[in-house]
Amino acid sequence: CEGPCLGPGKWPVCLCISEISLRARGLLIQKKRAFVFCFAESSTKIPKGLKSECLGLFFFPMITKVPSEKILRAGKILRNTILSRAPHMIRDRKYHLKTYRQCCVGTELVDWMMQQSPCVHLRTQAVGMWQVLLEEGVLNHVDQEHHFQDKYLFYRFLDDEREDAPLPTEEEKKECDEELQDTMLLLSQIGPDAHMRMILRKPPGQRTVDDLEFIYEELLHIKALSHLSTTVKRELAGVLIFESHPKAGTVLFNQGEEGTSWYIILKGSVNVVIYGKGVVCTLHEGDDFGKLALVNDAPRAASIVLREDNCHFLRVDKEDFNRILRDVEANTVRLKEHDQDVLVLEKIPAGNRISNQGSSQPQHKYIVMSGTPEKILEHFLETMRLEATLNEATDSVLNDFIMMHCVFMPNSQLCPALMPSQGTEQEKMDYALNNKRRVIRLVLQWAALYGDLLQEDEAAMAFLEVYCIDQTYTTIRVPVSSSVKEVISAVADKLGSGEGLIIVKMSSGGGTAPLPEQEGPSTGTVGTFELMSSKDLAHQMTIYDWELFNCVHELELIYHTFGRHNFKKTTANLDLFLRRFNEIQFWVVTEICLCSQLSKRVQLLKKYIKIAAHCKEYKNLNSFFAIIMGLSNVAVSRLSLTWEKLPSKFKKIYAEFESLMDPSRNHRAYRLTVAKLDPPIIPFMPLLIKDMTFTHEGNKTFTDNLVNFEKMVCIYAQI
Repeated sequence: CEGPCLGPGKWPVCLCISEISLRARGLLIQKKRAFVFCFAESSTKIPKGLKSECLGLFFFPMITKVPSEKILRAGKILRNTILSRAPHMIRDRKYHLKTYRQCCVGTELVDWMMQQSPCVHLRTQAVGMWQVLLEEGVLNHVDQEHHFQDKYLFYRFLDDEREDAPLPTEEEKKECDEELQDTMLLLSQIGPDAHMRMILRKPPGQRTVDDLEFIYEELLHIKALSHLSTTVKRELAGVLIFESHPKAGTVLFNQGEEGTSWYIILKGSVNVVIYGKGVVCTLHEGDDFGKLALVNDAPRAASIVLREDNCHFLRVDKEDFNRILRDVEANTVRLKEHDQDVLVLEKIPAGNRISNQGSSQPQHKYIVMSGTPEKILEHFLETMRLEATLNEATDSVLNDFIMMHCVFMPNSQLCPALMPSQGTEQEKMDYALNNKRRVIRLVLQWAALYGDLLQEDEAAMAFLEVYCIDQTYTTIRVPVSSSVKEVISAVADKLGSGEGLIIVKMSSGGGTAPLPEQEGPSTGTVGTFELMSSKDLAHQMTIYDWELFNCVHELELIYHTFGRHNFKKTTANLDLFLRRFNEIQFWVVTEICLCSQLSKRVQLLKKYIKIAAHCKEYKNLNSFFAIIMGLSNVAVSRLSLTWEKLPSKFKKIYAEFESLMDPSRNHRAYRLTVAKLDPPIIPFMPLLIKDMTFTHEGNKTFTDNLVNFEKMVCIYAQI
């Protein structure tokens, strides 16, 4: 109930004599057992009478006032399941001579949640899931703390706030058991966002190292930040502030106002409005706005209006923004020639390590941000450690250069750069003496990474003086109607010689009509399929997939990302592996749709879910996703009678598998799963391709005519 308004500019207030923390927007003033809820903006002055009587003043930004039905139900299911399986966790507890009724301990709640579901991998993940309940008031800290912590702190479920809270009936226990895994899946999907909000609400000075690392990992997947350096992202992790607004139509700032903050959209969308023109564009999740006014120290060029309810933002204030820019520029070293930048380095901490000889290594090192291809190469050769073994001397960043050089420094440009082409004979000898060992080390690593692919490049072969052995082959493309003479001429051009070439005719019994299997099957193979072991099938699929995947060279991923036409290369092995994904999907859909008997279709569904489970067990995530996407194909998912007959056990397993396909937060569920697995892994290749394309298209390859080398590092990290 709201109290009477105290007049213009004053606070309408309401008193609630209870320990239940009602979820009110604005400020919460705690006075012993009484709470005064103030519904004014935080900029409103506190009346002197209230201020002098209050024991404490707390800022309390909330996302929602009333728990959603889903979260309310989730809280009830978790409470009832705990009372059913571990009733000792909810009990009266004493601390500092005070008794707290019917509460749980934070660490015990985290332990319990990790034991209940395979979808909860990390303690931080469980913390985020409990934070969801805390944010919406379904779980409360007994002393009104607003962050869930994995510590010896007391929390109470909303139902236990009442002294006469009922225990669950046998029927309710059974229902909760059936719904528990679905509840866990729901919370695991939205928990990381709640954990992120929880961390961002902390004052920057109170964020732990783990907090900063969690924020940094999240920033890697935000589109607006993709062009920023690693150093800047880590700096931002320490200063970002979470901001939310509940109502559509709220004006975030007006055109002409002073620019005080830069915003990134975490959730929702906004309209950009300019006087006289109206809405000029709409910005969505991952977009940013407001930076220009900070960079130029100019008024806002447009107004920003919330397009929907419950929008969430990351905010960087002007002072922090300018400090980060100053710090980055202060740690940037620019090498110039003829008043033009030719190499840009950034100084970063390297750790003060002590070598075996007792000498201390530098506390900082310099990483390449951008530069001309020649200067980047020169920098790596100059900084190579010759005293170390080959493996030690091969810096990971040097690998980035060696693998990615085809993008900005093809072999025809790289090979001459490794050999002196100008100067006197004495200068050439001096160069060879000083650089030969460095060049040899680079070339050895180059050959190790590229392998046999170097044989396909004339410039590389001439430089390395390597010759093809017998029994090699080459391929050419000619029209089907080409004459024998034209084919031999094309081969001679490719090989550089036409001596001894003959054409052998390979006869084939096939005609021009398509083979029956090319037209697609008319009946399924359920009879044979039923007799096969699901585990053996998954094992054989994994062996076959591994052979295909193992043949994909890293360069094929680069050619695919930057455009095959730019390199005049093929990506045959990658294409085969991607085609395999589609074939498995097609196989799943075809077998199920060609099965005419309902009972047999149900058996097929069970069979494919089992195969998917074994593929996941074998870490064959490519086939695992192909099977699950085949089952979720509209031709299969519309078979409602078949799915209704599927046993609940298999429905739960399938629901868990589907949750791994959740695309929210840049496929966070899949990435968490992969992070837990030890290699070798067969990855979900379409997502890897998407990541590389996202990085490529979101960042220029050249900036101010210099190679954007940090982009090369990012792409090779994904490879």
